[in-house]
Amino acid sequence: MRTETRSFYEAAVVRAVARITESLDDALDLGDLARGAELSPFHFHRIFRGMVGETPLEMHRRLRLERAASQLLGSMRPVTAIAFDAGYDTHEAFTRAFRDAYGTSPSAFRLSDERREACARPTQTTLAARSSIHFNATFNMHEIHFHRGDSTMNVTVEEMPSLRVATVNHMGPYNRISEAFQRLGGIAGPAGLLRGDAMMLAIYYDDPETTPAEQLHSDAGVTVPEHAHLPAEVVEKRLPAGRYARAMHIGPYATLGDTWSRMMGEWLPSSGNRVGSGPSFEVYRNTPADTPPEELRTDLYIPIA
Repeated sequence: MRTETRSFYEAAVVRAVARITESLDDALDLGDLARGAELSPFHFHRIFRGMVGETPLEMHRRLRLERAASQLLGSMRPVTAIAFDAGYDTHEAFTRAFRDAYGTSPSAFRLSDERREACARPTQTTLAARSSIHFNATFNMHEIHFHRGDSTMNVTVEEMPSLRVATVNHMGPYNRISEAFQRLGGIAGPAGLLRGDAMMLAIYYDDPETTPAEQLHSDAGVTVPEHAHLPAEVVEKRLPAGRYARAMHIGPYATLGDTWSRMMGEWLPSSGNRVGSGPSFEVYRNTPADTPPEELRTDLYIPIA
């Protein structure tokens, strides 16, 4: 009976998501969505949010912004026209919403991609979403990640040694940390720090759910041996030894935020573990230079008390 009930709700949410993705050019009618799900608006709103991690309005607004970001990079349409398509009455309102989500203005976002070097990670248009539903040109919607607890993730708790890391600071949205990695590569390469056993990693210090995007603090780093001399342009950081929860993300960097959301929002609360002191971080096991996006492997680490 429990399985049948959950299947009913999942089918209702899938129908609602399909309606949302098909109506980005229209105002969202929550009453109509609830009727399509065969639920009262009161229950529909809470079931939807509990199963996918955001309300229908939040999903609708996020997908419109993702579409706008894609249009900024893929066309030369005026920003005002893109703003109107995204449901904003003024250029100023759109700019505020876009800056809150991406940490920069629409014009600067477009310009940053035009200036991107060929070897740098492409500018990211997706925003973190536990459901893994994102805008794409044809909306070939892949499987929705429903909240199911720890059964949805393969997470191990491991003992990690202390790591010495040469870092370059990044302030702003986590999905733009590639800019810091580009600076780091220009320093670490000539200094001989990119040895075969070096690990490239990103260290995160703030919660993106409670910290404004432009105030998020992170580091792009590379592990270095104890005897290595560090150039003045990098800052030495220490990742303490201890217990860490590790989850492997397989796929493009654009969806890393989804895996973080699921690890923190689904696995951790049901695991019996508590977050320990120290930052969380990502370790990149291969690189886009020689690996297709769908085969990229990234380990996500959370310190465990």
